[in-house]
Amino acid sequence: MDNETIIVLDFGGQYNQLIARRVRECGVYCEVRSYKTPIEEIRKAAPKGIIFTGGPNSVYDEKSPHIGKEIFELGIPILGICYGAQIIAYTLGGKVDSCSVSEYGKTETFYDKSGVIFGAVKDLPDSAVSWMSHTDFVSQIPEGFRITAHTKNCPAAAFENSERKLYAVQFHPEVNHTQHGLGMLDSFVRNVCGCKCDWNMKNYAKTAIEQIRDKVGAGKVLLALSGGVDSSVACALLSKAVGAQLTCVFVDHGFMRKNEGDEVEKAFKDWDVNFIRVDASDRFIGKLEGVSDPETKRKTIGEEFIRVFEDEAKKIGKVDFLVQGTIYPDVIESGTGDAAVIKSHHNVGGLPDRVDFKEIIEPLRMLFKDEVRKLGTELGLPDYLVWRQPFPGPGLAIRIIGEITREKLEILRDADLIFREEIANAHLDRDINQYFAVLTNNRSVGVMGDGRTYDYTLALRGVTTSDFMTADFARIPYEVLEKVSIRIVNEVKHINRICYDITSKPPATIEWE
Repeated sequence: MDNETIIVLDFGGQYNQLIARRVRECGVYCEVRSYKTPIEEIRKAAPKGIIFTGGPNSVYDEKSPHIGKEIFELGIPILGICYGAQIIAYTLGGKVDSCSVSEYGKTETFYDKSGVIFGAVKDLPDSAVSWMSHTDFVSQIPEGFRITAHTKNCPAAAFENSERKLYAVQFHPEVNHTQHGLGMLDSFVRNVCGCKCDWNMKNYAKTAIEQIRDKVGAGKVLLALSGGVDSSVACALLSKAVGAQLTCVFVDHGFMRKNEGDEVEKAFKDWDVNFIRVDASDRFIGKLEGVSDPETKRKTIGEEFIRVFEDEAKKIGKVDFLVQGTIYPDVIESGTGDAAVIKSHHNVGGLPDRVDFKEIIEPLRMLFKDEVRKLGTELGLPDYLVWRQPFPGPGLAIRIIGEITREKLEILRDADLIFREEIANAHLDRDINQYFAVLTNNRSVGVMGDGRTYDYTLALRGVTTSDFMTADFARIPYEVLEKVSIRIVNEVKHINRICYDITSKPPATIEWE
């Protein structure tokens, strides 16, 4: 990829993906790598700039992540955020101590606008709110640096050595709560790194199509098509790249939403692609019999998907490449380097060791969800596909807590359909980025008519998000929730209690499993 690049070196921060997302909003390609990335690899990548993330550790703990001084000699601009700022200070001879008063959340911050980064931020006032999250602070900056921001309890909320192109902020400019934070990141990539900010989906589409053609050559390609946003966009991209060499296989694993298999087939029947629908529901449900652990569910489904695709490939003839609609959040949540595995996505961490294909192609692997949608629009996909409700590859299997049964699947399908219908009836379907029902493993006592019931509790989940890396729970009006609750309890057997999930991401994930 020929785009200008900013590298985010991850020290274990909870916002590492968000930093990359914000830099891309500035029009610069950005990716996350481990702080252990060899210096030669960084030099070879020739990034226009480097950003150090935050992290939960203390720099003076020997077991904490550290970095060698040689990275500061590359001449590449560096911005340290939170722990990343402390690493810069500690490594270059400054001093870091424990705070007498820790700072968490919104904090009034005072800026010196003669600083290189802050001076170029449009309409930045002398003081504004920033988002802090630290128990240590830089008590003494390194020689050659100067302080460019402070708070009541943090004397070096930002500091810089403009001659060496080294900059540090104790707060988190990537978080929306930091006023003018995006402007600060934009100032870093434009004014310090000198980026042209040419990252966009039009350029990406052109480059991706050329790369796919070069890789595939005359080979045959099988696309794992779910009918969701990601695989639909991948289909459009591959169709333009290799045309008739592409076969799309839609595997109905038995965990689809109500009527979804028929809807997917209808959506793609008029496309100029080879489309195959496979009913593998008995096969998948049988594999998950007695399985309750969510990671085991995901990995079992991931492996079985591959086996089904291998079987279909043999029917087609020799297929060289398998294409998946994997996107960047899937990769990061499945664990990269030292990053924690949040959940193994069936198409990443759930892949088996042995795969009977020459290579797996993932043309969306480095894109966030909103970038995928922009790419879909650029490729000419209709709105009903681009803005389709996100649906996880394992489907309802990870929206049923505990063991899966056919009865539970039918209960959840009916309840989920009602929830989606009422959200659409209230014209909230474009305001809420994802919404769905979860069948919990909890039962509770209820009363219907004159009789006692002891049935399942259903959870409803709705979130608003721009990138699916962070999310807030959707403020669905009570009258809509009430209508949903009444309909489900009256129309769906074996549910007698409805709850609404009001947890953001983090600390929760969007899906329950």
